[in-house]
Amino acid sequence: MNTPIRRIAIAVMAMILLLLGNLTYVQVVKAGDYREDSRNKRVLLAEYARKRGQISAGGKVLASSVPSDDELKYQRQYPDGPVYAPLTGYYSTIYGPSGLERAADGVLNGSDDRLFVRRVSDLITGRDPSGGNVVLTIDPEVQQTAFDQLQSKGYTGSIVALRPQTGEILGMVSTPSYDPGPLASHRAEEQKQAWTELNDAEPAVLPNRAISERYPPGSTFKLIDVAAALSSGRYTPDSPFTAAPSIILEGTRTPLPNFGGNRCGGGETATLREALQRSCNTAFAELSAQLGPQAIQEQAAAFGIGSTDLTIPLKVAGSTLGDIENTAQLQQSSIGQASVALTPLQNAMIAAAIANGGEVMRPYLIKEIQDQELNSVETTEPDRIGPAIDSGVASTMTEMMVNNENSYAPLNKIRGVQIAAKTGTAQHGADDSVPPHVWYVGFAPAEDPQVAVAVLVESGGDPNNLEATGGQVAAPLGRAVISAALGESP
Repeated sequence: MNTPIRRIAIAVMAMILLLLGNLTYVQVVKAGDYREDSRNKRVLLAEYARKRGQISAGGKVLASSVPSDDELKYQRQYPDGPVYAPLTGYYSTIYGPSGLERAADGVLNGSDDRLFVRRVSDLITGRDPSGGNVVLTIDPEVQQTAFDQLQSKGYTGSIVALRPQTGEILGMVSTPSYDPGPLASHRAEEQKQAWTELNDAEPAVLPNRAISERYPPGSTFKLIDVAAALSSGRYTPDSPFTAAPSIILEGTRTPLPNFGGNRCGGGETATLREALQRSCNTAFAELSAQLGPQAIQEQAAAFGIGSTDLTIPLKVAGSTLGDIENTAQLQQSSIGQASVALTPLQNAMIAAAIANGGEVMRPYLIKEIQDQELNSVETTEPDRIGPAIDSGVASTMTEMMVNNENSYAPLNKIRGVQIAAKTGTAQHGADDSVPPHVWYVGFAPAEDPQVAVAVLVESGGDPNNLEATGGQVAAPLGRAVISAALGESP
């Protein structure tokens, strides 16, 4: 072989190797990137060529796909969009999926391993492939009631309802909400316009405040203090604490007053039961200083505060106690201020654990996975995280929370049903010119708990209501949701 031919052969072989290398790179290394690239219309057409599974709860369809008359064969629909949007999320050709549309995407598009047998069957029989179905734990009556309670009053906030014994999420709403329908449109212009409007909305409508936003819990955190105190064996509900209207935080010159500057009762001291009922900051500051930071930190952790790996399967922001560098910070933290920040779901978990004899259950949103014919493929089993307090402490705390509830204003009280509860008022912002966030956590019936709730209303629900309290604003909403869960009338 002469030199020119040899050079040509070598060049050809090199080009073949380069082509094979490039082919390997494209089909193996970059395959995932190209498949997931939003500009890849073939992938988009393939996704919409099969019917996406439905999301349902209590026999009610929350998200489904129906035949379309354009090149994308199926159109995603959300019949009660704003009520369930924080859960379902949206399924957009431009902006991708969110919420359960993303978290349960493998089931809904049919690629989940639990649907493997059906995929093989479709291949053999020639049936059109389709996705599986997701059934939620949500009670539609509870969900609708919670949404209406917030929406009808124009409140920004969240309500969570749990079944204490299992961790099932019976209701989870966030307001203001939005309609996912326009984001699922097959018209790019409509999607883009909706996206701009939703992202520019004020207050924000896209976040699920129940799990993605954290708030100072205010006096609802005093349940942690009481749990730590009773669990230590050093205190009872009758243990006395200062009734002073204000104290100086230890090691500082900063005063810590009770709400409204009131004394904690009529005497020089107040019992722990009375301090919880009246939500006396001074008494709990004294208690926390006596307990020390370790007791508060360990008790908070036992209830789940500080955990960062919770999913339902939506990702849940980790609640935090924050740093406690000295006794003054501990005293502020003990009344749910300083750096303490909880999601509404976490606060509901605390109430549910007390209702469940001290056992913390892992909350979950998906009740069942079904195949395309609605046959059950997998059912979620309750998962116990662990004990936060023993049953005796839980029983004592229930009695104290019943005493609280019976002292609150009788707004939306449920005839014949005893609730155990705690309210909270949490300061936020640079000064006192911003109305406080208000809370209500509780469970019922106190003697046989079937539902636990947490209600959070941002900034008191009214920018002019600087005196807003959990008992006035949040408690009536919580009682309405409890009533719906129990099938009772207020």
